Amino acid sequence: MPRWMDSLSVRAAILCGGEGKRLSPLTNYFQKTMIPIGSKRRPLLEYVVRLLVFHKIRDITMLTGYKAEEIENYFDDGSRFDARINYSKDPARAVGSAGALANAVSNGKISACEDLIVYYGDILSNIDITEMVRVHRLAKAGATLVLSKGFMLPVGVAEVSEGLVASVREKPTYDISITTGNMIINRKAISQLLKMSKKTQNDLMKNFIPLLLENDTKVASYYVKEFWYDIGTVDKYLGLKDTMVEKHLGFLYR
Repeated sequence: MPRWMDSLSVRAAILCGGEGKRLSPLTNYFQKTMIPIGSKRRPLLEYVVRLLVFHKIRDITMLTGYKAEEIENYFDDGSRFDARINYSKDPARAVGSAGALANAVSNGKISACEDLIVYYGDILSNIDITEMVRVHRLAKAGATLVLSKGFMLPVGVAEVSEGLVASVREKPTYDISITTGNMIINRKAISQLLKMSKKTQNDLMKNFIPLLLENDTKVASYYVKEFWYDIGTVDKYLGLKDTMVEKHLGFLYR
């Protein structure tokens, strides 16, 4: 096993505490990361755990909140998934994703490590985590953002000239780098995270990453070439076909 995938040097935190309001009414009954997907009807979060374990990341902390007991009852200590899972309950007051992560570190729910993979529990992907960590290490970066090329707008776009519509493009795709939300941060970046954690609202993308850039901390990029799917709305959930899950993630069950 490559040194950069040593389980003692790389750990993972999964953000799975949100209420998932955009997935209502499904989330009236399920924690959003526990919504069943694929022909096996397994929770979305199980695919995330299995992907991490597939890449030898077995020390996993789940940052929970809304319907936390649903997650804990299902995954328990993680042993049946060949993982070591513990849980950090988000503070009662709203602290944002960065605050929830800092809370887990402060409370010892995330043990010391060289690098920490931060994974959003509503992102379904077969991303090559081994390669992602390798790129992060080679860049000697404080953080590495997982990005994707190209973004298709969910609506049509009209070009207007002097009050008249000149052209219309239905759901155009723009050649831009979009963030998937997932990232890797090293121990020095974690220290900066803890310093900013006393603020009321702390979001990883809105507050933490800009802070790293302001402090001249290197933030690298890793472009996901594999399948990834953000199950953030009811429409996206309904658009996720069983065949898509089997094609891209069936290997996790073989």
